[in-house]
Amino acid sequence: MGLIRTALHAVLLPALLALHPQVAIARAPTQSAALAGVEDGRLLAVMRDDSRRTMAVDPLGALFHGGEVSGDELAQVFTDTQLRAARKSGQLTLAALARINRAALSPERQISYDAFLAAKREEQDWLRPDLIALTAVRPLEHFGGLHMEFPALLARGGAIPFESEADYRRNLGLNRAFATVLDNAVLRFRQGLDSGVVDTRLTVRNMIAQIDTLLAHPPEESPFYAPVTSFPDTVPASRRAALRSAYAATIRSDLYPAYRRLRDFLNDEYLPAARDSVGLSSMKGGDALYRKLIERETTLKLEPERVHQLGLSEVKRIQREMDAVRDRLGYPGDLKAFFEHIRTDPRFHPTSEEELARGYAEVARKVEALAPRYFHRLPRTPLVIQPYPAYRAQYEAGGSYTQGSADGRRPGIFWYNTHDLPSRFLSGVTTLYLHEGAPGHHFQISRAQEDTSLPDLQRFGGNDAYVEGWALYAETLGYAMGLYDDPLQHWGTLDDEMLRAMRLVVDTGIHAKGWSREQAIEYMLANSGMGRTDATAEVERYIAWPAQALSYKIGALTIQNLRSEAETALGPRFDIRDFHEQVLGSGALPLPILEAKVRDWIARQR
Repeated sequence: MGLIRTALHAVLLPALLALHPQVAIARAPTQSAALAGVEDGRLLAVMRDDSRRTMAVDPLGALFHGGEVSGDELAQVFTDTQLRAARKSGQLTLAALARINRAALSPERQISYDAFLAAKREEQDWLRPDLIALTAVRPLEHFGGLHMEFPALLARGGAIPFESEADYRRNLGLNRAFATVLDNAVLRFRQGLDSGVVDTRLTVRNMIAQIDTLLAHPPEESPFYAPVTSFPDTVPASRRAALRSAYAATIRSDLYPAYRRLRDFLNDEYLPAARDSVGLSSMKGGDALYRKLIERETTLKLEPERVHQLGLSEVKRIQREMDAVRDRLGYPGDLKAFFEHIRTDPRFHPTSEEELARGYAEVARKVEALAPRYFHRLPRTPLVIQPYPAYRAQYEAGGSYTQGSADGRRPGIFWYNTHDLPSRFLSGVTTLYLHEGAPGHHFQISRAQEDTSLPDLQRFGGNDAYVEGWALYAETLGYAMGLYDDPLQHWGTLDDEMLRAMRLVVDTGIHAKGWSREQAIEYMLANSGMGRTDATAEVERYIAWPAQALSYKIGALTIQNLRSEAETALGPRFDIRDFHEQVLGSGALPLPILEAKVRDWIARQR
């Protein structure tokens, strides 16, 4: 899933049950509707005030959700001023929450209260000076770093509107301000050099290569120039030449020089001091940071070794299922030999970008027809299918999702990768679309955004364990839909499930057990049919974004277990559409709060 991540913005199965405590949704049987209504209103007012303050101190979040941001506001990104403002805003919110009587809230707003309180406490925790000293001084990385995500944000069709001349003028100012943001990032990196908290050589080299790729294009071919290559009718023809000239001038005089300053600093000063090792355990303060990141990404307090062992167990289970599918495909050798067969036989790989596009379009048509059998409510926001632009493709995974606008005017985008076509697999078309598109990210994110009855946190916020856990769970719906009756597509979903299981092993291996980049890549090649290009991109992603990859499997196992509980408890009264409504109906929740909600629903059905 495509996300903009900064130090601030990032803030903003029976065996599995034992991994975390349970949260009870307290009910007040004697409370009156009037009392609940009053207290609900007070809570929502606190949340609205917080949302307004948060947008003021998080201009990237405001931009992403369609808000207007000035150049001066954007220029505060990566500064102490921004962090102080965020810390003060959060303290005001926590003080206001302490005055709310949770027991007097309606059941729906009790869920909101619990999710909101957890989010604000976590936010304040990550703004502690000791954690800021480990995170803010590494402001960019090669996977989703702002230096690459911001051009996409301001491109035509991105999150920023280009509907009038005023939009073009305002966004021109944001381009100029972004040059200051890049300079702010250099200052943060320098602080890390002074304190001894530095990133890996691998990450730095990849960032340099990304910047070189961007700068290789003349200004008129830059993604920053893309908005002025065409105009809506609302922009007078007489104004267009001036806008083109202004955008080109800003790229030449502001943006490209700032990118060159960042590139030269990274190459000449930072790279020589960067870490050779790739795991957090080798970085100053890295062990404690990794445990904190696991808690943030999974919403659970989990020890790295426990996650590692869970991953090893899941890898073995999936391998047994793979063996059965290998037999169905008529291959006589063992799994390891079949992995190599899949990688090298051209029948399993697209021969053209058009073939890949047709495959995704066909899956989309089937899901659209079947979805009403599994969901009461479908998103209103359209979903489009597009390949990554060339400047991004080399550094991206096989696919991702960019959310649409809350009003449905801007569609969600399922991105797929056409870089190095021989490394792509036709077997993975179905499962990738189910995960990144429908009913995965697109259903979950669009449903939440479109529900104006939810507070902003539940509409627009989230955590990776829920968001990615839902998307991985959505892949499993392909079995009931008949999309995996084709053994090749069945193999593909097992191969992708194996990826998420291996992530538990490899991420903890890299960041807690001292694994090298090469060791991690070879483990993935030995236990799946991944090509080396994809395995390398995955490992380098884990290096740049520690613990995030753990969220998929932990979240999916939690949702799958809740479904099993509901099916067992309700028997013939179980309706998959009702279950999905419970999982999706409150937006993205921390896993313990989601469990409490679903179990409360189960109890009320008996």
